[in-house]
Amino acid sequence: MTTKTPRLTPQQFEELGKDLDALRQRLLDDLGEEDRKYIYDVVKVQRALEVAGRGLLMASSFPPAWIAGTAALSLSKIIDNMEIGHNVMHGQYDWMRDPAMNSKMFEWDNVAPGENWKHSHNYIHHTYTNILGKDRDIGYGVLRMDEGQRWNPYYLGNPAYAFALMVFFEWGVMLHDLEVDNLRTGRKKWSETAGVRRRMWHKGLKQVLKDYVLFPALTGPQFVATATANATANLVRNIWAFSIIFCGHFPTGVESFTEDETKDETRGEWYFRQMLGSANISGSPLFHIMTGNLSHQIEHHLFPDIPARRYPQIAGEVRAICEKYGLPYNTGGLTKQLSSVAAKIVKLALPDRFWRKPSNPGTRNVKEGRALRVA
Repeated sequence: MTTKTPRLTPQQFEELGKDLDALRQRLLDDLGEEDRKYIYDVVKVQRALEVAGRGLLMASSFPPAWIAGTAALSLSKIIDNMEIGHNVMHGQYDWMRDPAMNSKMFEWDNVAPGENWKHSHNYIHHTYTNILGKDRDIGYGVLRMDEGQRWNPYYLGNPAYAFALMVFFEWGVMLHDLEVDNLRTGRKKWSETAGVRRRMWHKGLKQVLKDYVLFPALTGPQFVATATANATANLVRNIWAFSIIFCGHFPTGVESFTEDETKDETRGEWYFRQMLGSANISGSPLFHIMTGNLSHQIEHHLFPDIPARRYPQIAGEVRAICEKYGLPYNTGGLTKQLSSVAAKIVKLALPDRFWRKPSNPGTRNVKEGRALRVA
């Protein structure tokens, strides 16, 4: 399927880069006390929810207390993962010079080691966004999420793999850094993963002991109920994080690129790829906070190290820049984007002959104004 993405001249790419660089600099110049207060307030809310949840679980033999405690704990884990952990580890608050908010020192409340994640996500994914063969987040080494991935019978299980990844998402993110697909094909040696495996083992064991031994033990006779509440909260967080992340990267209209297309990429062309390789989710201010503002995935991919609370503020300007150059601004409600992702997962499970039209012209080069593949 081809797109209507217009042909941009080298001059337009240069102007696009300048427009977005100017917007980025204006944001950097404006960072200050409001941003500092915001992240501290979010941390206070997250900690209050965790304390409330832990306190309620002390009486978890009383069903309403278990439900309320589990709900508070679920919200706490979502906020820690999305609005605090993800954004702090992107370096969005390094300028504050607060060790607790420093990307090199922060560790989030799940089994994926921050150091491993920062390499696979901050560096690989955000540098090579939607470049087939370079961005390992396309399918996470498990799924077929792009037409450019060659089909084989393994992908018949696409829906089942997606469901398993959703349920165990924090573990999937942890194992992602092993690059099992590269180990299987011989592109990477097992010995090269020693550091990654050591960090995985240390963080995973520590998190399991915390969630399923230490905190349950503190509730004494409520041990089993507390362990079950922790497992439920982790499940809720996993499903939420999976849904938001997949809606930001894989709905209909998000475009992918080849290595040849992005060779010798200019700043403007990099911005172009980020805008076309991402999608937004519309919603309320509270919804955006609960997504870590990754509901503004386009803005995040443009400016990953700018505090995410700024994304809603600049969304209108980014959309106007898209309109200026005739570029699409992919956005829609959660139901729309999620159903689009689900349909793609099912479609790409099947051999190409079941859905690809014979007249499909395929991928065409960005720099020559030829159409892109729609992921």
